Amino acid sequence: MGPTETIADFYRLKFNQQPAGLHHDATHINVFRLEDCIGQGTVPVQYSRRDYYKVSLIRGDNLYHYADKSIRVNGSTLLFFNPQVPYNWEPLSDRQTGFFCIFREAFMAERMRSNLQELPMFRIGGKPAYPLEAAQDDLISGLFEKMLAEVNSDYIYKYDLIHSYLSELIHTALKFQPSDSLYQHPDAKSRTTAAFIELLERQFPIELPGQRFRLRSASDFARQLSVHVNHLNRSIRDTTGRTTTAHIADRLISEATALLKHTDWNIAEISYCLGFDEPAHFTYFFKKHTRLTPSAFRTV
Repeated sequence: MGPTETIADFYRLKFNQQPAGLHHDATHINVFRLEDCIGQGTVPVQYSRRDYYKVSLIRGDNLYHYADKSIRVNGSTLLFFNPQVPYNWEPLSDRQTGFFCIFREAFMAERMRSNLQELPMFRIGGKPAYPLEAAQDDLISGLFEKMLAEVNSDYIYKYDLIHSYLSELIHTALKFQPSDSLYQHPDAKSRTTAAFIELLERQFPIELPGQRFRLRSASDFARQLSVHVNHLNRSIRDTTGRTTTAHIADRLISEATALLKHTDWNIAEISYCLGFDEPAHFTYFFKKHTRLTPSAFRTV
């Protein structure tokens, strides 16, 4: 599995450029026609995670590898992808048409009450593929056309409109039936790695002081996944180039920085939530990976 693709990587790979101010735009969204982004000279989609959400309407015969499953879709299909799940797709026919939009979580979070990952199509372990009949294709493609028109307009409130259209698209999809045409991923190591990532992410976000991260070691995860720890470690290293421990540490640091920035919990409470027996152990771990103590990080 390749490294996580950032939204900046997407623009570099597809267009060899990126919008101005992208790195500082937490609420970024953009909409595209699929046929403008594929074809001769484009880079094949790699099996990896992204740091952005994606919703696609694709017409044609395609095979999607999504987490530990593969989805064969033929005809018109609406697909939802979240940043926690690795994926790629293989076109099985000569021509695909459709639309897709990419957006950062903050674009929707600013304007909606529920968490995106609580929705069935974005939920880890959920079903992301929705086959469409002709009338459903017309409805969904009409919403994409409206979003595309607004992205390219000068209307001062265009992003409010785009949010409304995207919300309507999501709620329309919730009335459809997702596809059950799921097959095992052909690569056993990738399947094991995807299952590990899913189990790791399932423990986050930490939302309450009493919530605790409990799977702290490769052995903990191996027991939960019913595999030998050596098999787990080898699979993760072979597919990602990094160790199981490194993945766990990175996710702990990511959650620690979020809790330090966005809560008023004291260091002992954060330490407990992240599974450390003593605040001093958490301080040592955090400083080792960031070169700052938790207290110092809060003042930066």
